[in-house]
Amino acid sequence: MSAQPINVDDEDSGTGRRLPFRQSLLAIIGLCFVTILVGLDQSIVSTAMPTIAAELNSFDLYAWVGTSYLLASVITVPIFGRLGDFYGRKPFVIASIIIFTTASILSGMADSMMYLILSRALQGIGGGMLVGTAFACIPDLFPVAAVRLKWQVFLSSSFGIASVIGPSLGGFLTEYYGWRSIFFVNVPISLLGLWFVWQYLPLIRYEHKQTIRLDWIGAVLITLALGSLQLFVEMLGRHGMGWEVAMLGLVFVLFTVILIKWESYCPYALIPLELFRVKSLNVLFLLSLLLGFTLFSLLFYIPLFLQGGFGLSPNEAGILITPLVVCVTVGSIISGRVVTRLSRPNHILYVGFILVLICVLGTIFSNRGGSSYVFMAYMVLGGVGLGMIMPNLTIFSQEVAGKSNLGIATALVQSIRMIGGMLGIAIVGSLINYLYATGMTRQLSGNIPNDSFPDLYDPQLLVNPPQQLALQEQARQMGMGDIQSWIDIGRETLTVSIHSGFWIVFALTLLAAVWVYRLPLIDLKGKKTVRKKEGK
Repeated sequence: MSAQPINVDDEDSGTGRRLPFRQSLLAIIGLCFVTILVGLDQSIVSTAMPTIAAELNSFDLYAWVGTSYLLASVITVPIFGRLGDFYGRKPFVIASIIIFTTASILSGMADSMMYLILSRALQGIGGGMLVGTAFACIPDLFPVAAVRLKWQVFLSSSFGIASVIGPSLGGFLTEYYGWRSIFFVNVPISLLGLWFVWQYLPLIRYEHKQTIRLDWIGAVLITLALGSLQLFVEMLGRHGMGWEVAMLGLVFVLFTVILIKWESYCPYALIPLELFRVKSLNVLFLLSLLLGFTLFSLLFYIPLFLQGGFGLSPNEAGILITPLVVCVTVGSIISGRVVTRLSRPNHILYVGFILVLICVLGTIFSNRGGSSYVFMAYMVLGGVGLGMIMPNLTIFSQEVAGKSNLGIATALVQSIRMIGGMLGIAIVGSLINYLYATGMTRQLSGNIPNDSFPDLYDPQLLVNPPQQLALQEQARQMGMGDIQSWIDIGRETLTVSIHSGFWIVFALTLLAAVWVYRLPLIDLKGKKTVRKKEGK
């Protein structure tokens, strides 16, 4: 175990591992448990979300459970990415595990949707710290890209293992033990990760000449800008463009302008804007944004698509979603073996985005009564594609940014992906809610008494069997007969609404596939980064 901090010169690129093989392996195992926490949380919660929203009777806040986590993560990722650059990453990895675990327990104890949203926001703080520091430990331990890519497979595989377990485990636990149990499974994993990180992860510090200061004003401005954007998207989808919604849009623009101005002149900016002037990083950041939009839209709304639209149980839905997340590992392994051998590593991104496009398009054309095996095949292609994209966006950005900005560049790629995810969940969710409400109004107008069955206009009815039984009893007492045909209409309407939302996902994924063309050549074989080759 490395008890003393390892101080490394800021410009030193290293020649390989600085640690004995055994310590490197055990440190990586600790980071793998951390990765499992992040991967498990993404997949297990999304599968349980329809049931959670139905039980807590707050389907209108469905998207906020995801966006509160992502918003908190977006803010904390760059903060702790920068702090990790200055002070070393180990203390923040340890703190993040403790916060994440505490928030998981609080989420499992939630008795209202607002309580759950606040707990998820705290969990997002821990998750942001994890992403901002743990993932940047890999280039600390293995400075050479070729060596790093081989060890990166461990993290990709652990993420894949969590993703394999997540949907099925989430569906199984939700159906048989209640949705609260999905948050408590984090506890033993956290304890294992904490022990390995505490014992074996070295504290590596890069020596910086500048004074260590943190841009708290920038952090507040990021919070205000993204928070107002989130509210704007939510309110626009729910109420249309009124003057209150327009004001929220203007508030977002105002805070964004102030943020850019502040970061331009702040000598210790939280977001170094000079990184956005590097063409390679600029392209990678946009690709990360678009990938986040696609990834989180799929993870968050395919469970609703299967449970609400197709009428499947949480367990059945989890089984169908599993190939999407399990094959992220397959794609990562394939990518790790192939990308360093390619004369143009950029081509791996083309393949990845094309596979994801096929997945999204296949989901759009899937309907009730279709083959489960065909649907799972689409999920396989999507998972492989995501596995080819996600690790390479991180590796490419690390190569371009150089040692002095390694942590913040890694953090920016992750946080920008979360911003994309936040936008995807909010925009697609708002569109689905709007289309479902208007579609049901059109379908049922004149067929049932006005305002007699308001539950029919709320999608949570479709994933809440007790509520369906109560509605059936209400209809029987009113002499209306069987309501199954109304529920079938609701399922069809929800399916069409989600299809429409996924067309937006398809369009932005197509844009990303085209945008890869603008990425300059990334050289993973040489010791010089592309940034140096570009003269930056």
